[in-house]
Amino acid sequence: MGRIFGLESPFMNFLNRVADLIWLNILTMICCIPVVTIGASLTAMNYVLLKMAKNEEGYITKAFFKSFKQNFRQATLILLIQLVIYGILAGDLFVFRYASMDFPEWLQIAVIAVGILVTFATIYLYPLLARYDNAIKATYKNSFLMGVLSLPRTLLMVLCWLIPVIVFFFANPILPLVFLLGISGPGYLNALLYRKSFERFEEKDDDTEEGSGEAGDEAVEEVSGEMTDQHME
Repeated sequence: MGRIFGLESPFMNFLNRVADLIWLNILTMICCIPVVTIGASLTAMNYVLLKMAKNEEGYITKAFFKSFKQNFRQATLILLIQLVIYGILAGDLFVFRYASMDFPEWLQIAVIAVGILVTFATIYLYPLLARYDNAIKATYKNSFLMGVLSLPRTLLMVLCWLIPVIVFFFANPILPLVFLLGISGPGYLNALLYRKSFERFEEKDDDTEEGSGEAGDEAVEEVSGEMTDQHME
């Protein structure tokens, strides 16, 4: 029993990680309350989560607000762009459903398909902003390319974000978990996944700088070539 509850035991490390995620979840939810700060909050959360995935986390609160302040402007602009895009898509679906005239079914399916594609194309936005210092246009471009080039991983990331939604609507007894780990929990699982994608592109970038890039990796090089490290301190 002493080994199980030892300070360096796997069980205690697990409990410490859960406690860190709960605190990070609380920080993120509080900082999302003004709504306009949602983008900066998600960026800061991903900054901390990537450090956790690499076992490099230090002071969570300090790291969170460092990234929050550093990326506030770009994250807010990215959030506004996302709201406009999803607002247009939601408006189209509303019109299709409640308008007096009939619209072809294929048009509704097309709008839903565009919404799914946009989700896949933007799921890397805040992790990329947290990890790299780039212009908004480059961040969107890299997010789209990574979403396509790492499609199986992208699908898993989307699935992770669907878990708290499913719990919220269908599993009332464990609903408190959504408020304790509903954002940071799926975010951490995502960080474990996109960390591998980031390392792949960073390694390719290193190979390119050394002149050892392989033929057929132009798309990967196009992504990694525009990434400027923010130095995860």
